Amino acid sequence: MSTIDRRTLLIATGALACVGSAHGHGEPKHPNTGAPVAKEQQPWGIAGEARRATRTVDLRMLDSMRFVPDRLAVKLGQTLRLRIRNTGAVLHELVIGTPAALDEHAALMLRFPDMQHDEPWMAHVPPGKTGEIVWTFNRAGEFAFACLIAGHYQAGMAGRISVRAA
Repeated sequence: MSTIDRRTLLIATGALACVGSAHGHGEPKHPNTGAPVAKEQQPWGIAGEARRATRTVDLRMLDSMRFVPDRLAVKLGQTLRLRIRNTGAVLHELVIGTPAALDEHAALMLRFPDMQHDEPWMAHVPPGKTGEIVWTFNRAGEFAFACLIAGHYQAGMAGRISVRAA
């Protein structure tokens, strides 16, 4: 794992421990309060602005532990609106990151299944509901998305994002 990924994970883990208004996986996401999204550069991009989204991608979360589609091709600099529908009967989430960051977060989720977090690169979606992430992919590379609820990632609930120059 790179030093940047390790540093990002340590900072995120520490921040998560201090956040009192975040929610656990067992609770529905709080409604948007209109507060601005924290725009912190990540190795896989930065939170985007809905008005700047140039493409909407509809994703479905299935109880067979799959995303449909499970592969996305994105142009470098593109802002996507990911509209995520949970068609299953259990809670799912979508978390964007590097494969290494997702692996580490998944391991933490196995140890601490009630860990609380709410970041702009993740959406928790109750059964039958729809969530959304608006993300600007301003870094080229191979990234991933996954459901990190304990057992879901391990069952294969993940996908790939390929970000290339236009």
